[in-house]
Amino acid sequence: MVDDNELERLRDIAVPAPDGEAKARAFAAAMQAFDLDEKISPVGQGTSAGLRLTERARMLWRDIMQRKLIATPAITALVALPIAGYAAFEMLKDHPPVVGGNGTVTETLADKPAAQKPAPEQPAINEPLAAAPAKEKKTDADAETRANSQVAAPKPATEVDGLLKQEAAPESKRALQPAPAESGQLAAGGKDGSSNRVIMSMTPPSVDEAERADKAPAGGAAAIPASPPAVADSKLMVQPAPMPVDQLQPQEENRDRVENFKTNPVHETAQDPVSTFSIDVDTASYSFVRRSLKEGSLPDPDTVRIEEMINYFPYEWKGPESASTPFNSIVTVMPTPWNEHTKLMHVAIKGFDVKPAEQPKANLVFLIDVSGSMDEPDKLPLLKSAFRLLVSKLKPDDTVSIVTYAGNAGTVLMPTKGAEKQKILAAIDNLAPGGSTAGEEGIREAYKLAQQSFVKNGVNRVMLATDGDFNVGQTSDDDLKRLIEKERKTGVFLSVFGFGRGNLNDQMMQTIAQNGNGTAAYIDTLAEAEKVLVEDASSTLFTIAKDVKIQVEFNPATVSEYRLVGYETRALKREDFNNDRVDAGDIGSGHSVTAVYEITPKGSGGEQVDALRYGQAKVDNGGVANAGEYAFVKIRYKLPDENVSKLITTPVTAANEVSSFDAAGADQRFSVAVAAFGQKLRDEDQTANFSYDRIAEIANAARGADPFGYRAEFLSLVRLASSLDGNK
Repeated sequence: MVDDNELERLRDIAVPAPDGEAKARAFAAAMQAFDLDEKISPVGQGTSAGLRLTERARMLWRDIMQRKLIATPAITALVALPIAGYAAFEMLKDHPPVVGGNGTVTETLADKPAAQKPAPEQPAINEPLAAAPAKEKKTDADAETRANSQVAAPKPATEVDGLLKQEAAPESKRALQPAPAESGQLAAGGKDGSSNRVIMSMTPPSVDEAERADKAPAGGAAAIPASPPAVADSKLMVQPAPMPVDQLQPQEENRDRVENFKTNPVHETAQDPVSTFSIDVDTASYSFVRRSLKEGSLPDPDTVRIEEMINYFPYEWKGPESASTPFNSIVTVMPTPWNEHTKLMHVAIKGFDVKPAEQPKANLVFLIDVSGSMDEPDKLPLLKSAFRLLVSKLKPDDTVSIVTYAGNAGTVLMPTKGAEKQKILAAIDNLAPGGSTAGEEGIREAYKLAQQSFVKNGVNRVMLATDGDFNVGQTSDDDLKRLIEKERKTGVFLSVFGFGRGNLNDQMMQTIAQNGNGTAAYIDTLAEAEKVLVEDASSTLFTIAKDVKIQVEFNPATVSEYRLVGYETRALKREDFNNDRVDAGDIGSGHSVTAVYEITPKGSGGEQVDALRYGQAKVDNGGVANAGEYAFVKIRYKLPDENVSKLITTPVTAANEVSSFDAAGADQRFSVAVAAFGQKLRDEDQTANFSYDRIAEIANAARGADPFGYRAEFLSLVRLASSLDGNK
């Protein structure tokens, strides 16, 4: 409210000498803005007079301007200022330039170019301006800014709020919060080049964000300001014009980094009979897909790594009898449920399950990202809860160290025995976010601590927990890869656990986990933390085989074509299979690994590649004795403390084949349903006509015991995807 003292002071202000040129420019800009508003503002819901309250206020203000009533200070104070205060709150955005103390406008649209508050990333000039999200994602730069500044408390609401509530009550809520311009500056005009609106205002009212969202007109051109500016003394304000509603849809900026890759192609066996790849026991992709679907959107196809989705689930494959043979392989050939002309060759590997009493001592270094970007509920707070779960599983003679990194790295907890759980938990509880991200320095410090407490014939592992936002030191994936490759030779392995969205560097996490002889997991809920760090703790921590590679040679006499489902980012050259210097994936205690090939039997009529006109290349398939084989599967691996690989081979014959898809085991059928789902999410051609309903039918029939409910959750994700995907 304007009190009597304020009115008295305004009345005594001398009328300034007019500046004709400045006055003409300001008046022309104001008229252009109001004329534009008249054209685009339809008569909407409101009063019986046919015009909304806001329209009547605008028209009254226009009449005042045209009749130059503002020239009289007393009339300006008694009439113009209350109306202008209301109009400014209704129509315009933040922080205009200040008008001089003598009452003249010191900066106009024509005098000064638009100035915007710096932002991490600005949209292109020809793109719609995205509104800031209700919950702004924090970055490292934001954290440092918050450390050096304070946010002013909002002003109390005025009686103008009641008038606005009457007008906007029946309209839907819209969270339209454009980024504010700096105080004393003009914000840029609209995308269409229209001028900014000029309004003179005394102290505008202030309401909370929810009320401002309620005031957004349904389909009108004006937007509620994100935050009414604080006004010092009696300075008049110039407000920028609002953007059209269709350009202010709230869009949360997403800076997630994932590796782009193309789906594996179909290979003609006669030309290219050998397929080679590294195994992959990571599960990050499945968790990422789950979060996307539960948040109401289909995942980015590049986040869908089919092998990680399949290997997320535990399977009851038959494992080896002793650790001397670290895993057992089972191959099954079955009809393809989405193509009557092809078959699936299902390769399952089960790792030896180390019994708790036989588990070696563990030397663990928790490397925890506490940079400013981790200041989100699903990042550092969830991380702390997750690692508390892991601490509860430690044995008394295990060792834990904690290293944190933000602007620089530091040791929070020197090597401490698992028997001192309260000391370890207290160190975790005291972690707090802030600063930039010196991840490379933290990795070096963590490896140094791991070497200090190195356990011979034990588990020595760095456990990195981060959103992946490295921005200090060596930050490129190649630099980090070289650093990790060097450190893994010391016998210390590395696993990576990703947290949060909007800033997740999945590509970097995959790179350092693959080259650190470790695994990568994405933790989006406490339940997922329990799965990864408690239920799957043995496979997460205890490696039974490293550098595991698979090579399959297909017989051109029986197989015309083949394609590998998934493993695109794990492909190896044919010669890499026998090269022990080439790194590959590791298998932990009890791990299940599955690979699925879709093959086209010779003469089935399902070939996708035309036969050569001038003859087939000659391929030696091993002679007549092996003519009936589909393929020959070779698996190469190293024991954890050895550097020379060993070989396991399995011929695939008619003995591995089942007559119908339903005759295959429940675990095989369920894994095929997951493979189909992954292909569907990636919009691959092979499953274009295979419905979500059919995928759910297969998965439900093969659900089995499902003690932890993972398969039931998968069924719910299939239903969610079906409702979100218009192609079904």
